[in-house]
Amino acid sequence: MSMDERLSELQELRERALMGGGEERLRAQHDQGKLSARERLDLLLDEDSFVELDRFVTHRSTDFGLEDRKILGDGVVTGYGTIHGRLVYVYSQDFTVFGGSLSETHAEKIVKLQDMAVKNGAPIIGLNDSGGARIQEGVVSLGGYADIFLRNTLSSGVIPQISVILGPCAGGAVYSPAITDFVYMVRGTSFMFVTGPHVVKTVTHEDIDMEGLGGADVHAGTSGVAHFAHDSEPESLEAVRELFQFIPQNNAEGPPEGGGEEPPEGSADALLKQVPDNPNKPYDMRGVIGAVADGGRFYEVHRDYAGNLLVGFAHIGGHAVGVVANQPAVLAGVLDIDASVKGARFVRFCDAFNIPLVVFEDVPGFLPGVGQEHGGIIRHGAKLLFAFAEATVPKITVITRKAYGGAYDVMNSKHIRGDLNFAWPSAEIAVMGPKGAVEVLFRRELADADDPEAATEARIEEYREKFAHPYIAAARGYVDDVIDPRETRDRLVSGLDMLRNKRDRNPPSKHGNIPL
Repeated sequence: MSMDERLSELQELRERALMGGGEERLRAQHDQGKLSARERLDLLLDEDSFVELDRFVTHRSTDFGLEDRKILGDGVVTGYGTIHGRLVYVYSQDFTVFGGSLSETHAEKIVKLQDMAVKNGAPIIGLNDSGGARIQEGVVSLGGYADIFLRNTLSSGVIPQISVILGPCAGGAVYSPAITDFVYMVRGTSFMFVTGPHVVKTVTHEDIDMEGLGGADVHAGTSGVAHFAHDSEPESLEAVRELFQFIPQNNAEGPPEGGGEEPPEGSADALLKQVPDNPNKPYDMRGVIGAVADGGRFYEVHRDYAGNLLVGFAHIGGHAVGVVANQPAVLAGVLDIDASVKGARFVRFCDAFNIPLVVFEDVPGFLPGVGQEHGGIIRHGAKLLFAFAEATVPKITVITRKAYGGAYDVMNSKHIRGDLNFAWPSAEIAVMGPKGAVEVLFRRELADADDPEAATEARIEEYREKFAHPYIAAARGYVDDVIDPRETRDRLVSGLDMLRNKRDRNPPSKHGNIPL
């Protein structure tokens, strides 16, 4: 066979690989409102940057009629490319080939990519669209999942791992995304569950559809499994691209710097109006974040879950930072079980990947109640405390209003190695709020008063003047400075510049035992 004939054969095979499961199955994919595996790669990666690996791999099974149904690629497209010019590894499951089911060779392709990503210190992105394990291969396909899970675990905190759910993801398949750092889902077409609606109905007699059991909004807002939910695949893939403006290639590098754009005009003066004079009146902490972030941009993570705590990424003076902020507009910014777990997970990601933490604090304490106590608020709240305490990246806190009780300690206080801790003049740093303190300290006096209500108000005002301010903490050095709110961005930029070469490490250990 001549070289021309060999090249012609090669071209024919490449074209076959591009077709996946064939034109009919591709049309069915589009009819469901879903893109093909390769169309997704085109949207995710920089133009013409994708380099495919293992395109000629086929399955090895000879059972249940598969011996004559070999399709190039075996249901997953793997390779590498760039996002914003930076190397990433990516695999895209192809639902048109055996429903994207995972076989021995399908798993081997992903495992090879995972090993390359760790070896070369670059993120890996999985585009998931699979019916699960390939039943015809039995335990071999289950072993393939375990091989992937192991590498997810060993790669954790070494390289960023991103999962994008673009179709079904069920059974054991869900545990790979669950180990990764961020999970993206698309409304109406992506689903995650350990057991599907049919099994649920059989076992528990609960009648529910796929969307209600494991759709994007369920996992983004109720379970917390997904960090992002979008209305379309292009929107979701664009959001992944945006994430890479803030995260590094691996745990040995720093995050990418931004352009340092100023916030919208008038942002500094607007900070004076953010905190209401009435200490019990809510406000949106996003307004504070937007007023100090470059260009006013805040890439929020877990937006629809545990809304009483905000987490996400921003640039401040060009520095990429992870932001953790109490949200007074939701449950007064109180810390509860879900918020504690949400915050702890995010803080640990930032610490693993050298991303400085900026904390905006307005917290009245931990949420009281039988449900919270029985649900383990002590254990879950300790996760957030543990995460902040063990973090060695630069950590800066700004107390805008309330910092009460144990929650004051937890939210990156000076006592757990906060590097710089600032307070606005509106800050109230105390064991508890004035009303609660007065009711404890003067219970008998108020009960015997001729006018208990007036006596209570007088004692509250007295307590507020003595304790509900930042100056006692500042006198002790627990707060490094009390600042004009308009100075906030400048002090953050200066602090981040100063802490750029911070050196800190924890005592040697195999790993800490966070209260999971």
